[in-house]
Parts: sequence; C-alpha cells; structure tokens
Amino acid sequence: MIVFNKHYKTLWFSNRTLYMIDQNSLPFEFRIIELKTTDQVCEAIKNMTVRGAGAIGVAAAYAMVIASNEVKSESELKLKYNQIASTRPTAVNLIHGLNEVFSKALESSTAAQIAAEKFADDDENQCKNIASYGETLIPDEATIMTHCNAGWLAFTDWGSALAPIYKAVENGKRVTVLVSETRPRLQGARLTAWELYQQGIEHRIITDNAAAWIMGSQKVDLIITGADRIALNGDTANKIGTLDKAIAAKYYKIPFYVAAPLTTFDKECQTGKEIVIENRTQQEVTHFEGITKQKTTEQIMISNPESLAINPAFDITPNTLISQYITPTGLLPACKIISLKNISRQS
Repeated sequence: MIVFNKHYKTLWFSNRTLYMIDQNSLPFEFRIIELKTTDQVCEAIKNMTVRGAGAIGVAAAYAMVIASNEVKSESELKLKYNQIASTRPTAVNLIHGLNEVFSKALESSTAAQIAAEKFADDDENQCKNIASYGETLIPDEATIMTHCNAGWLAFTDWGSALAPIYKAVENGKRVTVLVSETRPRLQGARLTAWELYQQGIEHRIITDNAAAWIMGSQKVDLIITGADRIALNGDTANKIGTLDKAIAAKYYKIPFYVAAPLTTFDKECQTGKEIVIENRTQQEVTHFEGITKQKTTEQIMISNPESLAINPAFDITPNTLISQYITPTGLLPACKIISLKNISRQS
C-alpha cells in the first residue's frame, strides 16, 4: 500500500535480512527495521513489532530461512522451529508459515527462501481475492465498523478486513469507516486509523465501549473484522473485543463479516473451545504508551498501582454470530466452513 506516496509491503526479505515496518513505532514514527537472526525475529513477533495473522506467518517463514543459515543439523533446525512456534500461540498462520519452509530448509537455505517467498506471495494474492469478493458486500455511501487492525500491516499487503474497503474506494464507492480503538494496545486507533489516513479514506476513531451505542443510534451498514484462527465449525478467534461487537451486531441486525485467508482456517481444530488464548502482560492494561513533546516514547500508569489485571489477547466469536466469511475463494456461510477441510491453502 501507499505510505507518503511510496509503495511499501509490511515485510520483505533480501540478502539474508528480514526487513519490516516497525508497527510499535506507528503512528508517531515510520521506520523500517532489519532483522538478521532467528532470535531477533522471535522477539519482534513476541513484542508485536510485527503483528497480524498473515504478517506473523510470513515473518515465521522468513525466520525459518534465517535459521537454516544458523544451524548445521536437522536437530538444531528443529529447535529453531520450536523456538519460533512458541512466540505467539493463537494465530495459526504462524505454524503454516513454519511448516511451508521447514522441509525445504532441510534441503538448503536457497530452497527455504524460495518456499518463504512463495508463501509471502500467496498471502498477498489471497488478500487481493478477499478484496474482490468482500467489495461486493459494500454499498455506496456505506458506514463500516471494524476492530483491531486487519489491514495491509497485518499481512504482506492489502490485508483482510480492510481489503474490501480499499477495493470499494478504488472502484469509486464512498465509505466511512468507524475504527474501534482496540484496547489495550490500540491497534485500531494507532494502526488502522493510520492506514486509512494514508489511503485518504474517511474514518472516525471510536472507543471500544461506544460501539454498541453507535450501532443502535446511528447508521452502521456492516461490520468486518479479521481473524487469527477459525475452527472447522466457524468459531473464530480474533482480537479481544470482537465478541462484544458480534453480540451487539446480532441484536441490532447488522451483518457481521469475518475476512480471512485460507491459512487462518485450522483444519485440525473442530470448535473454538480447542483454541488456545494468549494471555499477555498486565502492564498493557495498567499503563498507556504514548509520545512526548520531545518525540520520545513514554509509558504512564493509568490504574490503581496495587491492583492486578487480566489481559487475554483474543476472544472466540461463535459461528452463530457470524453472517458470512469473506475468503479468497468466495463468500462462505458458517455451515459451509467444514468443507474447507479438503481445500488446499493455495487460492
């Protein structure tokens, strides 16, 4: 997508180095970082320098390429595989990326890189298809609500939930996007809003707890979110706060769509009850991070210092609350999700 009138992808690989947009610096600073070791990529995934289901998967694929240059035996490579796999447990794309590259890494680092690049290209192409199918759901002058960031920053390019919006605007439709802030890390307020601003798309940031009231008192034509893992029955893990919006959307009879590439569907997971939910540090809840007048990043406490916090990173939205899934192969109702068990990841 376009940043300051120049095309960028979220991450790319060259000369044994993984380059990526530092998402923790946005929206206050746009910078590219260089990662040359497996440890560096793992830390970037854990601390959310790179985040979003697709981007995590691609980062993991390239981490496997870097690992293939660091080890001398299959046993050492397997240890690197396990290290990368443990960085974030909920998004299934990470495991897909590793598995795509691991067997090739046993052959050579060149074969591993070819496999990783193919995985990254497929991630982008699937998002382009999501854009085309999802755009048909968006009427002209639509008001669309979204949650977290499932735009191009969350994938190699284009994104999932935002891809249909980008395509709609490209096709001349006028839209307004209601961007849920997404506590506690504010991926909506910081990343989605920044993306939409860069693309010149009308949008408004809303607090998470204003979403239901806005659905009931103002025009909201549809809601589109992304996903980090989708079970065979259609239960969907996505950023915490997604379930709240799905419940309210059902009550107010607003279509609720989930956009995801085929890598997000877990063929081994029967229902949402099997999905492991990542729990993150309490400090993300008890503190805010911002930028000072001196352009330095600072964390400040916003809660009672003696109180503990609970910080689940994701929740599970039952399939009964989801209108349709926007996939690279078309629009899919929840009752058809199980048919994906026999569908190849390639679109």
